[in-house]
Amino acid sequence: MNSISEQIVQAVSIMFLGMGLVFVFLTMLIVCIKLVAIKFAPLPQDKATRTAENESTQAAGMDPKIIAVITSAIHQYRAKA
Repeated sequence: MNSISEQIVQAVSIMFLGMGLVFVFLTMLIVCIKLVAIKFAPLPQDKATRTAENESTQAAGMDPKIIAVITSAIHQYRAKA
């Protein structure tokens, strides 16, 4: 049988090996998630595209009063939370 000091040294070395492997795995996971987020990030839209989308929404028959009411309700809800 091994002495208690040898067993403690072996247990500590196994503990540090496990902690090191978990640290390496989590670091790789974070890096991969950041790379995927960079690769698949939504492309920024320019103002001309946004303006065209707003005009097409209004041209589709949306009443500006209804849009104003919905916008006001959203602002009030966000101010409450």
